[in-house]
Amino acid sequence: MHFRSQGGATGGNALLAFVITLTCAATLLMLPSLFAKTHATTYIATYAAQSPTSSDWQVELISLRIANQPIQAEQLDSRNRAQLYNTQTLFLPVLESPISIEFGAPYAPNARQLYYRYKMQGADLDWIYTDHQYRRATYTNLAFGHYLFMIEASYDGTTWLGQRQLAVEVAAPAWLSPWALSMYALLGGAGIIALFFIVRARHRAMRQLQQSEERLKLSLWGSGDQLWDWDIAAGVIHRHNTWRQVSAFPIDYIRTGEPGSPSNVHPQDLANLQQALNQHLDGHTQFFEVTYRVQAEDGWVSVLDRGKVVERNEQQQALRMTGTMKDITPLVLAEERLKMLATSITNISDGVCIYDHTFAVVEANQSVTKITGFSRQQMLGRPLQLQLYSDDYVNQIKRTLQQYGSWHGEVEDLRSDGSLYQIELTIDAIYDDSSQISHYVATFADISERKQTERELRRLSNTDTLTGLPNRSYFQVSHANLVRKRIGHALVLFDLDDFKKINDSLGHDLGDELLLQVAERIAQVGRPQDTFYRLGGDEFVLLLEDTWNMSTTTDIANQILHAMSQPFHIQQQDIVVGTSIGIVVYPSDGNSSQELLQNADTAMYHAKSRGGHNYQFFNESMNKTAVRRLQVENQLRFALRHKHLQVLYQPKVSLVDYQFVGLEALVRMNIPGHGPLSPSEFIPLAEETGLIIEMGEQVLRQTCRDMRLWVEQGLVQGRVAVNLSAKQFVQPNLTETIMTILKEEGLAPQHLELEITEGVVMEDPERAIAIMTELHQQGIHLALDDFGTGYSSLAYLKRFPIQTLKIDKAFVDDINGAERDRNMVASIVAMAHNLGLDVVAEGVVDAAQAATLSHLSCEYAQGFLFAEPLSSDAFAAHISVPASIH
Repeated sequence: MHFRSQGGATGGNALLAFVITLTCAATLLMLPSLFAKTHATTYIATYAAQSPTSSDWQVELISLRIANQPIQAEQLDSRNRAQLYNTQTLFLPVLESPISIEFGAPYAPNARQLYYRYKMQGADLDWIYTDHQYRRATYTNLAFGHYLFMIEASYDGTTWLGQRQLAVEVAAPAWLSPWALSMYALLGGAGIIALFFIVRARHRAMRQLQQSEERLKLSLWGSGDQLWDWDIAAGVIHRHNTWRQVSAFPIDYIRTGEPGSPSNVHPQDLANLQQALNQHLDGHTQFFEVTYRVQAEDGWVSVLDRGKVVERNEQQQALRMTGTMKDITPLVLAEERLKMLATSITNISDGVCIYDHTFAVVEANQSVTKITGFSRQQMLGRPLQLQLYSDDYVNQIKRTLQQYGSWHGEVEDLRSDGSLYQIELTIDAIYDDSSQISHYVATFADISERKQTERELRRLSNTDTLTGLPNRSYFQVSHANLVRKRIGHALVLFDLDDFKKINDSLGHDLGDELLLQVAERIAQVGRPQDTFYRLGGDEFVLLLEDTWNMSTTTDIANQILHAMSQPFHIQQQDIVVGTSIGIVVYPSDGNSSQELLQNADTAMYHAKSRGGHNYQFFNESMNKTAVRRLQVENQLRFALRHKHLQVLYQPKVSLVDYQFVGLEALVRMNIPGHGPLSPSEFIPLAEETGLIIEMGEQVLRQTCRDMRLWVEQGLVQGRVAVNLSAKQFVQPNLTETIMTILKEEGLAPQHLELEITEGVVMEDPERAIAIMTELHQQGIHLALDDFGTGYSSLAYLKRFPIQTLKIDKAFVDDINGAERDRNMVASIVAMAHNLGLDVVAEGVVDAAQAATLSHLSCEYAQGFLFAEPLSSDAFAAHISVPASIH
């Protein structure tokens, strides 16, 4: 216990204060003043330290608190320094709340062995003693004036070191200003002399009363409880130590609040609170005590409200009631958590057994009975045992728990009816505060059905459910064992040509029946020691063990081709399907199961590229082609990620005056360190992998950016043409994406022309018309590219909302050498003009071609005759010079 004193009025000013309040202090009682000093002496004698003294340190002032809340010194008075440790004078205003000065000796050796004493000269009669656990001096109602706060520390209670002093100046209230004091002096001069001795006695009594009140307040603040005093007759509640988060007193409509006004008491608790309070007021209970929830700033606070009627009239009606309120939110939350945990343990599906430190059951939940058949009463006191295991095994579990604190495993046991069940058991040790094992908690789940299911799944996991053949998982294990044992063998991998079309057109049921008949037919192929697997979908593999004979392998491949060439009769239909076969031989074609299967797949797709229904052996050239394809794909991804795609521009000129009228954007890829890559190599791969979408957006964005700059500079007034790939064209948000890029890059739609190949639009003409119409309505110019290389229906062609037809380079190349090509171009130009379309010829490389095209009334042309594809800077320089034909 620590003893502290609070300040009071000093000198003449204090005397005036007592004169003014003289009529209110007639009944004050004198309290003993030597209590603190006597106990402080006992405190020092009890806690005398053995540490050596030292004088190279001093006690430091650490922080200030007002009403137990931290505060900066400059907040109290602007003259104060921000750092308390180097402050010599502390200026304080008149305070209604207690002020605390925290101190300590951070640089003293063995600081935890120090004892402290402090005194506020002018407020404390003697030194106040404390230890390192409570390093705070608290004062209440310091009168204005000058004080000297002194603090010292000691190891033994005898030698006091490291003294720190702080001058404290408390500002005077307005009613004690000089002019007020002068008036008081004139009016009360004579009375002061007469009442001097009486005032001094009253002053001592007041100080003792203040000290007693201060102790009570500090105890109340320390406990955190709120004190309330209800004057029932006057309808007034006095509160002390109010809570910041609950500023209003609970509105129960008895002590506070009018009926109909909102209450801050939880609706579910209000009736119980009113009932308990009314019963006590009526004298039915000796004490009032109830727990309820009150609305706070950040939610609900649980409080314990206690009280008692301390005054009644002659009719036993309550006149005064006092009590306290305590915040028990943490206790309520902890209780709710315990209830939740207890309910969870009781109702979870896993069995829970709690053993004491001797491994005897002290508690079990309901699931234990469901799993084992033993009731809770039968389980209580039962030792840890496993009926199907020896005592040595159980003892080993116990030793593991005692040594490591946990054990986990799968075990079998017998139910109360003697039936066998299997459980997954976990046992954990629970430690008490002294780190000794107090209990063991065993949790277990019945896994009997799961184990049976796992066994069935293991059987099914190695078998294809449709055909009954060994599946991919079984193949991987078997093949890996052959490779690991270095046994020579061959893999014959094949699938069905155009199986997807059969599934899509005739239905999956028919497709499944086809796969089933294929499995039955191919199972007759090969030798008895060979194994036939279904890897998934329409992909099968025949594993030929102990052979690398080319003749044997090709003979089996031919047997497969012959068997598959015979029609399959399914659902009253005869279906003929081809097969493509890829063959690899170990070890010449690979050193691992994965590599061999991958190479067989490569060989199979090589067979497909040759028209299907044939077999191909894997060889090095195939591997090089696959590696090159992978390298190009990686380079393409790198170029997209690091913006290494380059947009070149080729002018489009008029065949009338050979003036520049537009341009076409062409994409090139040139990665530093790798050199340029042909578009014929990376564009088809981009289409196949889907990277064409991202590539197309990058090209369109860069083209719009360059075109906007040229338009602003007045270099270009026409349109820039950009190709749309097949995958781009079918994107559902194509128009939205293009318009977003145009808006972000600041290019008007009328300066953009989109070129769509003939083959793309004819795959689904109706959908193509809808997409092109949507683009046309946005003001974008449309051109049909590579016209004549595919198949176009004139019925659809006249419905396409296009403005330009582009003649493919293949027709232009021989326009002066082959009459047929010349007539074809003439027909295309005539047809386009009849449809109201402009015509652009691609690939013009000499003046003779340009002259012929002009003679055939073709309006525009582009090609190496006019310019090669140019970078943006080179293109801007090129179009600044008038075009000419040499």
